[in-house]
Amino acid sequence: MSIAYILIGLVLLVLGGEFLVRSSVGLSFKLNISKMVIGMTVVSFATSAPELLVSLQAALDGSPAIAINNVIGSNIANIGLVLGITAIIGPIAVDKSFYKLNWPVMMLFSLVLYYFLQNDSLLSQLEGIILFSGLIVFLVVLIKSANNDKETVDDDEVDDKLASVGYGKILLWLAIGGAALYFGSELLVDGAKDLAKSVGVSEGVISITMIAIGTSVPELAASVIAAIKGEKAISLGNLIGSNIFNIASVLGLTSLVKEIPVTEPQILNRDIFWMLGFAFVILPMVFILKKYVLSRIEGLVLFLTYAAFVFLAFV
Repeated sequence: MSIAYILIGLVLLVLGGEFLVRSSVGLSFKLNISKMVIGMTVVSFATSAPELLVSLQAALDGSPAIAINNVIGSNIANIGLVLGITAIIGPIAVDKSFYKLNWPVMMLFSLVLYYFLQNDSLLSQLEGIILFSGLIVFLVVLIKSANNDKETVDDDEVDDKLASVGYGKILLWLAIGGAALYFGSELLVDGAKDLAKSVGVSEGVISITMIAIGTSVPELAASVIAAIKGEKAISLGNLIGSNIFNIASVLGLTSLVKEIPVTEPQILNRDIFWMLGFAFVILPMVFILKKYVLSRIEGLVLFLTYAAFVFLAFV
């Protein structure tokens, strides 16, 4: 039954996230927000909503390990699984914003999260404020730099058709999305806790593997389909942006509502080092074999390393 809860919860989270993105983008068009800003802020926040609801629900339900490892596991899966498989299908070009802004900021947030957790085994409300405030600063810098270099702006993820959607449909989508996210997070957290008990592993292990892979499936599917069609698969900047949002908005906002203690030692002894390692390694990778390109071989290395990580998590 716990597997069914997890699967139904994941489906509801995917559907809820999609409806929330549509309603948010539609409302943003009504408020005359530029397409570029919508893509960089509204879409990014909306696509982080499933992870936010899961972490918040887990924290409130007394499962802080799920709240933390949901984010750590998602960040690992974004690079090892999604980026790895996409690069195997076809090499990924990397633009200069990767090493000038996106990667340094991702590493900074990752290291700050590690410091906050290692310092006192607690993510406090003050630390949540610092993380979320840092995200706001990052977005301001990102939007300014995009305005100065409009050629690097990619707003294909924003659907122009949503500009003509009426307020009634926007409110309906918002209601459906909110309900799906709420019930999906409830089922997913309950299912993960039950599964952890039944198979004799910790909640942290289930959240950093099954839940993280599940929440990465939509992004992986979209990337693989686009790569097979020969279209632009996924930009490295988008994935790194997702990792930044996971730390700063998901954990930042969750810790504002309820402080998150570290209850499982492997989070600080093992899991967060995997996240830091995956985050760091993509910098040298884009320069080693072919400059500014993530090759198929490097994609295979990322994927095999991720497979080893999942295996070792259960061992």
